[in-house]
Amino acid sequence: MAIGQYKDIENEGEIVNGLEDLEKPFIQQEGKIVGSYHEDDNDNENGSIWMVLLCTFVAVCGSFEFGSCVGYSAPTQSAISEDLNLSLAQFSTFGSILTIGAMFGAITSGRIADFIGRKGAMRMSACFCITGWLAVYFCQGSFALDIGRLFTGYGIGVFSYVVPIFIAEISPKNLRGGLTTLNQLMIVVGSSTAFLLGTVIPWRMLALTGLVPCILLLVGLFFVPESPRWLAKVGYQKEFQVALQRLRGKDADISREAAEIQIGVMLMVFQQFVGINGINFYASDTFIQAGLSSAKAGTIAYACVQVPITVVGAVLMDKSGRRPLIMVSAAGTFLGSFLAGASFFLKGQSLLLDWVPIMAVGGVLIYVSAFSIGMGAVPWLIMSEIFPLNIKGVAGSLVVLVNWLCAWAVSYTFNFLMSWSSPGTFLLYSGFSLLTIIFVAKFVPETKGKTLEEIQACINA
Repeated sequence: MAIGQYKDIENEGEIVNGLEDLEKPFIQQEGKIVGSYHEDDNDNENGSIWMVLLCTFVAVCGSFEFGSCVGYSAPTQSAISEDLNLSLAQFSTFGSILTIGAMFGAITSGRIADFIGRKGAMRMSACFCITGWLAVYFCQGSFALDIGRLFTGYGIGVFSYVVPIFIAEISPKNLRGGLTTLNQLMIVVGSSTAFLLGTVIPWRMLALTGLVPCILLLVGLFFVPESPRWLAKVGYQKEFQVALQRLRGKDADISREAAEIQIGVMLMVFQQFVGINGINFYASDTFIQAGLSSAKAGTIAYACVQVPITVVGAVLMDKSGRRPLIMVSAAGTFLGSFLAGASFFLKGQSLLLDWVPIMAVGGVLIYVSAFSIGMGAVPWLIMSEIFPLNIKGVAGSLVVLVNWLCAWAVSYTFNFLMSWSSPGTFLLYSGFSLLTIIFVAKFVPETKGKTLEEIQACINA
């Protein structure tokens, strides 16, 4: 791309009427579909919707890969530790180093997605994940194992930013919430698949299954167009110049923009500090500590509950609104964490021992159900909606970096916190759930039913 083109578009002073067409998938102007497709006066909206759905399907292969990476450590903990003779600290490093890689991915994700496009960023992420899985498969010690996990972490760090952004930019406003929520749905599908497969196949074979979504993504990207908003931003099509016409206005107060970024950052902090990655990464061991006779049964239940609940969340996203859904979700994670913490407290006091495993598993399942219905998806959706196009790369990278930094802190400290106090660990997470409800009620705006341009117009006003 030419740097001059980029600057000319960004500094353009007039707002062209065609801006409203960005509500539609792959902007149609005077019978033309602009982008990678030929002109066809007979193309209708259904055709565009199908292309949007195809683009979404290809993109969420990256989300499935995200889930596969996250779900890999829980069912393989015992086998990997035994085969490679890893200590608790070494396996905790392996489990949590994924988030270190994801932090590096987050730092660079916005710039990469802006420089080489959303498709280019997804291709690069898939290559990192493929390299990482192969390193895990062939490893003979902890060093290669950690390097492979670090590479997959980098890949999903970029995926975690670019997939929801890509989907939000191609979706019509009436479908944007539901389609963007498919990102979270496919994360839990990938995680659940890893959980289930990990109970029946060896850990090295499970690593190879992580290659499948990457290959599907790389092939699928040949058949879908680039984000029209990104094409407008870099100046590849005159028809898209209107997309970058001073979305916020020349005299907009940047303090409001800063407030929106702070909202995005805090949502990611709360999303992680309710404890999802600690519980998710080490679910099997948690069930064993609670006294469950078969960790596999709890792991399978954990895997199965995520998917249908996330589907419900996707349906509710554009009906209930973002704010109510995330507050209900946080209330559920509070209840689940409280029950799990209470079960470990009773176990420590040798009270109601027959009920302890039931309460622990029930609490974890309530927790993951509540998280999946709102806390998992809504922060990513709001992040993709509130940032103006011209700062989306930088602001998005910052927010995703914060998310992965918090994810690392939670995933690395979980085993040590559980060793210190199992009840205290879950009560700590329940406290953050309550803080999430208060924060959302006071500071988070409702973005339901607005185009990306309308959201920015509201911010500018």
